[in-house]
Amino acid sequence: MKKLFIINTLLLLTLYSNAQKFEDYFEDRTLRLDYTFAGSDVVHDIFVDELVALPHWYGRRHHLSETPLTGNGQVIVRPHNSEEVIYRHSFSTLFQEWLATDEAKHTQKSFENVFLIPFPKDTVDITVEIYDYHGETVNWMRHIVAPKDILIRKAGERSITPYDVLHQANNTSRCIHIAFVAEGYTANEMDHYINDCQKAIGSLFNHEPFKSMQDRFNIIAVKSVSEESGTSEPSKGIWKNTALGSHFDTFYSDRYLTTLHLKKLHDILAGTPYEHIIILVNTNHYGGGGIYNSYNLSYTGGKNFLPVVVHEFGHSFGGLGDEYAYGNDDPTYFDDHEPWEPNLTTKATAFIKWENLIKEGKAGLYEGGGYLEKGVWRGCENCRMRTNEEPEFCVVCQQALTSLIKFYTE
Repeated sequence: MKKLFIINTLLLLTLYSNAQKFEDYFEDRTLRLDYTFAGSDVVHDIFVDELVALPHWYGRRHHLSETPLTGNGQVIVRPHNSEEVIYRHSFSTLFQEWLATDEAKHTQKSFENVFLIPFPKDTVDITVEIYDYHGETVNWMRHIVAPKDILIRKAGERSITPYDVLHQANNTSRCIHIAFVAEGYTANEMDHYINDCQKAIGSLFNHEPFKSMQDRFNIIAVKSVSEESGTSEPSKGIWKNTALGSHFDTFYSDRYLTTLHLKKLHDILAGTPYEHIIILVNTNHYGGGGIYNSYNLSYTGGKNFLPVVVHEFGHSFGGLGDEYAYGNDDPTYFDDHEPWEPNLTTKATAFIKWENLIKEGKAGLYEGGGYLEKGVWRGCENCRMRTNEEPEFCVVCQQALTSLIKFYTE
């Protein structure tokens, strides 16, 4: 009797799994969710800003209710008045980074955030959750989306930003779509921008596992024109009129290069085939930044351009954490919680993520990472996520990236 129960349970699970198909719940369109995250380190909130419909869906059509990494927050989609999860997306945000800064202790700020989900066929409940650095849900918001809502703005049907296809996947319906975006390149500098994109692609595909799995990537270069060349450097009193209004000195850190204008970024991308975003910034000043499942930026005018763009893609696409340490102020990793980043551990649990590699003698536990000298461990002595000089991702990061690529494409 017990054996029969197990067989029937497995059969039901199999039938349910097979029944949960993309076309049962979603159209071949994208619903862009624009939110404002606002507040301080004490009190903060999530607000719906705008909903936007885009012509096609370029994300995954399988593993719909799963996330490969937890992230610092998630968007969860359910049929209206149901607890069944039909889509899940994980993310990190600049807002959450800012909450750990000293400024957040005495100032309230707002940040734009944009997430992409497949366009629902029927009314859905969308929940947005934010997690703190101990893995606890500190804020959440649920709202209803009716697909026939007349106030869902349509975009990407005309006046599409010109783009070139630089690398085509073997199967464009089951691949990872990457869009390069030009920042600080004038109309006369577009050839220079395309050349920088080609260099960046060459560098990315020179690293494993991207090298052996490059047929799973589709890459375009979006030609967004800036009025002025370069980017803003507030510490020098330099402010430029550029396509995305990017700038150094984010959170008063000299080399932290970001843009706060995520709605403008996605407006530029509307109508193009994209999911993951690499912004190339036309500047000689060293710097960059990468935010998981949001975007990454890299400077292009110096000797470290290529290692930086690959490193930042490790953040934005791979969810990899920084493996270097430069002080112990404003920690974001604690011994009561295991980091969600696949290449860092605080030993908060008995199981180590790369235990298989330790058993094989390919990796170990090296203290120092996540900006901290003590209390956080990485898997190898050196890695692309630790220094610009190291030419490869370590075996721990390679294993994590391989798993992620397979999640999106298999």
